Order: sequence, then structure tokens, then C-alpha cells
Amino acid sequence: MNHLAKEASPYLLQHKDNPVDWHPWGQAALELATKENKPILLSIGYSACHWCHVMAHESFEDPATAEVMNRLFINIKLDREERPDLDKIYQTAHQLLTQRGGGWPLTMIMTPGEHLPFFAGTYFPKEAQHGMPAFTDLLMKLAQHYETHQDELKQQGGALVNALKSIQPQAPETGTGLSDAPINGIREQLAANFDKDWGGFGNAPKFPHPTNLERLLRHWRASAHSSEPDVDALFMTALTLSRMQNGGVFDQAGGGFYRYSVDQQWQIPHFEKMLYDNGPMLALTAQLWQASGDDAFRRVAGATADWALREMRAPEGGFYASLDADSDGGEGHFYLWTPDELAALLDSHEYTAVEHLYGLRKPANFEGRWHLTNRLSLDELMEHAGFTKSKLQNLLDSAQQKMLQTRNQRVLPGCDKKILTSWNALMIRGLAIASGALDRPELAAAAANTVDFIRQQLIVNNQLHACHINGKVSFNAYLDDYAFLLYAVLELLQRRWDDEHLKLAIWLANELLERFEDTKNGGLFYTANDHEKLLYRPKSFSDDSMPSGNGVAALALNRLGHLLAEPQYLHAAERILLAGWASMQEFPHGHATLITALDEHLNPSEVIVIRGDEAEDWCHSIQQVYSPGRLCFAIPSTASLPESLSAKPAHEQTVAYICRGSQCSEPVNSLQELAMAISGN
Repeated sequence: MNHLAKEASPYLLQHKDNPVDWHPWGQAALELATKENKPILLSIGYSACHWCHVMAHESFEDPATAEVMNRLFINIKLDREERPDLDKIYQTAHQLLTQRGGGWPLTMIMTPGEHLPFFAGTYFPKEAQHGMPAFTDLLMKLAQHYETHQDELKQQGGALVNALKSIQPQAPETGTGLSDAPINGIREQLAANFDKDWGGFGNAPKFPHPTNLERLLRHWRASAHSSEPDVDALFMTALTLSRMQNGGVFDQAGGGFYRYSVDQQWQIPHFEKMLYDNGPMLALTAQLWQASGDDAFRRVAGATADWALREMRAPEGGFYASLDADSDGGEGHFYLWTPDELAALLDSHEYTAVEHLYGLRKPANFEGRWHLTNRLSLDELMEHAGFTKSKLQNLLDSAQQKMLQTRNQRVLPGCDKKILTSWNALMIRGLAIASGALDRPELAAAAANTVDFIRQQLIVNNQLHACHINGKVSFNAYLDDYAFLLYAVLELLQRRWDDEHLKLAIWLANELLERFEDTKNGGLFYTANDHEKLLYRPKSFSDDSMPSGNGVAALALNRLGHLLAEPQYLHAAERILLAGWASMQEFPHGHATLITALDEHLNPSEVIVIRGDEAEDWCHSIQQVYSPGRLCFAIPSTASLPESLSAKPAHEQTVAYICRGSQCSEPVNSLQELAMAISGN
């Protein structure tokens, strides 16, 4: 009997009609495994995952495969987006067992009772191919191995758990100090791994890595006023974003970024769209527009924001988690075209522009159809199509509108309608940054509405929750939920002040430290003190597909500490940095977010508080320049503030208070004086 029908997760519900006797993770399934002395088959995935669908169709929908699974195992299906804690634990276990990186679907075989992994893999085919065994053959061998080696497997599993615990960061040595060595180290490592032809890092498959790119952009900005500005850092960021937005990893018709590219040239993606990718990519493209003045980045940032508001926003508030890679029976079908379809849809001038831009006379690039990529620059397109730049842009805009309208009449990709706190926080930050950079206040309004939705719906009985779906909240929040939301709220406060949002930020910071801090070894655990007991309590300082929770927490606590002149938050940020110091030194380019927090610790942000009738205009004026080390808050005269901020009062005339670290200058009474006071910073 399949036990998933009453679950809320769209991913689990995709499997409710499988002949496999799936259980959700929980005491009932774990106790059943112990009672029947059967190994546990744990399958972890998410609803937008293409290879999860492939394995489900080949194996989990197959009665013969299901019979083997049901007879030999207790089968547990897990949504990694609901339980990122378990996903982190078992992905790390996979890495130790196989000496390879993991991924999804993740397939783990574990002992009953202790839940100790003794086999790990990802996708397995139904029939043997490409050096991989047939799934059922593998399962029968594993079940037999468990039957005859139970004591040995428990010993091996115990050793694995000890290994998992041993790779946790340990307490920093007494006398450890912080320096800029990792800041220089990450710059060198990113340059060494940079693809000078196509941008990005390494070979196929290629992922966006926005934390690394933002780190490079900050390197350039920090050196911009020196005698030798780091133009290579700006070049690496701009080349990567340019290659991505002209390639197939960006949706040319509808905006938004796909998960990753299967090739080195950013041409063909896996077609899922994840909220957690697009929030940071929105922030990055908006910042790069400010840094470079290249209008192409402005357009991509705007298109990404439009996509999020149009396709991902939930009517009740917040943003949905993802769009599926597959639709209408195949991967990417929703996004593909033929020249005949486009010729019938567009007028002759529009089609001429589109034909040249997307190379429709060249061979199809994806399974006999065209996945749209820009083959020409706008200047090259002007030459080929014979139109002026303004005429050409109008034609492309009108063509894309028609394409979008027609595309939306197709079978839509599945939408995972979970509203996840941490992922929404990444989008809140992206919208807040884009609002200022693109001069679009409606984006800040959307971000503020999302903060209010989380504040009103996902905090229940003084407990933040990780997930909202079908009107209900579930799962106590993880580190990323608290840290990302705190960081996002502090970004949003720079676009529009709200007393309730400041109160939320202070509450988040206090809860973060009380619930997650490792008071023995330093840093923040991924799970709270009262979380269910797992194999071990994960704590990581490195970035993965999302920024490091510890890194974001250190950034946010440092910023809140400087805004409120509150040493407890500054000291907490420093404790995180000290705990992660050895990790940063050993592997800088895996710790971009934590190193950015180190940068802001060593070089404190310039905090500008502006009071008075013209405060918003002044803030808006100085925020037009890309300056990530500057925080500007326009606070209304009617605001209810903590003592440290109320000590910076409003006067009859607008006034600005400027502090750098613990040093504050005399108040400034004109926008011209303010501009002079901050020039060069």
C-alpha cells in the first residue's frame, strides 16, 4: 500500500499512484523497518527534477520493479525541499561512500534501527546500460548483502557516522585571528578556474554560481578607485553573465534562468526553473547593470523580475518554489519552437528579426526543434536585418510578447506550489536590489508584501516555519530560513523603511543565535536545538547551490550590529567567522559568501541614516552607484525606533548621519555635502 496520498508535497504526490509501497519519512516507516528487519531504501528528489521523473517512469511506475522493492525494502520517499536537513546529511554520506558528488534523485540504502547508510547512488536505469547495473539486479544484491552481513554493516555504518561528525568544523585554535588572506585567495582560485572563452567556472555541466560572481564584482568595486583597478574581476563577471543571458540557460522569450547548462557554452539547459537560482541571479544582474552601465544587463534583470511576478507569485502571497523541467511528455517541450510555428505567429518584419537573432536557418539544436539562443549581437542583427536599433528593439519586444502569449496556451510545466521561507528570502533580496537599480518601486512593494506574508503566515506561536502550502505551515525553520530572511529584510529596509520589518529583523537575529549557535565549537548548526535527532547535526560554512547559511548569517548580523550600534551582533558575526576560518583558508573558492562576510568584518560597511522630508530622494540618489559596502536607510520622522537609531533624530531640514564602523562623522545637511562625504567609497 502506498502511503503518500495524504502528503502536501507536490513531489511526494507525484508518486502517490506508484505501485511502490512508499512511506513518507517518519516514525511509522522507521519503526516498521526495525520490526520487519528490512533495510531502508531512501529516495530523495524534488518535483522539478528531470532525472527524478526519468527514474520514476522507468522503475517506480513499473510493477515488476515495485514488487522487488516492496518485498525486500521499506521504501521512503523524501522531498529534499521540505527536508533539506536530511538531504544535506545523506548527500554528504553519498560523497564519503562513493568519493563522488551527489545529486538527485539520491538513492540511499540504510540499516533499520540506526539508519546507517551502507550504499549510495543517484539515478539507476531499469535495464543495465552505460556501465550502470539494472536497478532490480542491484537491489537484490544489496538485500542479500544486508541479510548476510548485518553486524559488519552496522560497524561500517557507525564508522561512517564518526567520519561524518569528524568532518564537521572544529573549534578555532586559541589566538586565531582574522586577515584578508582568504579574500585574496578566492580571487586567485576563481581566476585559475575561469573559462576565458565562455565564462563561468570549469567545464560541463555548468552552473551559475552567483555567489562567486558577486564576489568578483566586489573585488572590482573595492579596487575601483585605486591606481590599479581589478578590471579582470569585472570582465569575468560580465563575460559570464553575457554568455549566460545570450545562451540557452536564460529564457529568451519569458525571462528567468534555468537551473544549469548541460554544455560548456551555456546553450542547452536542464529546463527546470528554481526560485532559489533566480533570486540571486536577479540581484547579480541588477548589480552588474549598475557596475557596467551595459543596458543588456538591465533588460535581463527586468525580464527576470517580470517572470517572477508573472509566473511564480502565489495569490495568497509569497513565491512558488519551481517550474518543472518536463511538460507535455518531454523535457523542455514548453519552451521549444519550429521556424514554421514562428513564421505563422509573427509578421514578416518580426520574423526577419527573430530568424536572424535565433539562427532559425541553422540546424535545430534540441531534439529536432529550436531552443532559442541569441546567435548575433544587437549591432550584428542591425546589419543582417536592415533595421535601426530602436526599430529592431520594438520588433523583438513585440515578437517576444506574441511568443509568450502563444507559449502560455501550451501544456504548462508543473509548478511546485510550496512557499519556502529561505527561497522566498532570496527573491525578496533580489527584488529589493533590482528595485533600486532599475528604478522600479513596484519590485520593492512586491518584496515587502512577501515579507509581510511570511511574518503573518509562517510565524506561528513564536516559531518560524520553513514551508507553506495549501494554507498550512509545516516544518520548523532551518538555519537558511532565519539567516536568508534576516539578510533580505535588511536589504529591503534600504528601499522602504517599515518599523515592523526592523522588529522582525531583530527577532530573527535573536532567535538565530538562541536556537542555532554552537556554543562549544562556534558557528551555527543547520537545525535548531529542539530538532528531531538525526545521524548528526550538520554545520557547514561552504556555499552549494545556495549561499552558506553561516555566511549569510555573519553578513546579516554584522550589518544589523552596525545599523543598531549593537556589539552583541557584531561579536556573534565574528564568532561565526572564527569558526569558519580554517575552512576559508583551506578552500577559499568554496566559501564566497563567508569570505564576503569576512570582507565586511575587516572593512566595515558605511552606514548612512537619513532623516527628514527628502530622505527617500537622498537615499535613492546615492544608491544609483554600485557600492555594496554602503548601506543607506531613509527613516521617516514618525518611525518608532530603538534607542541607538532614535539618537539620530529628524530635524526641520533633511539630515544624513554617516558612520564607518564605530566612527561617526558630523551630520550632513545637504545632498551635495553628502555626495562629497561619500565620494571615493
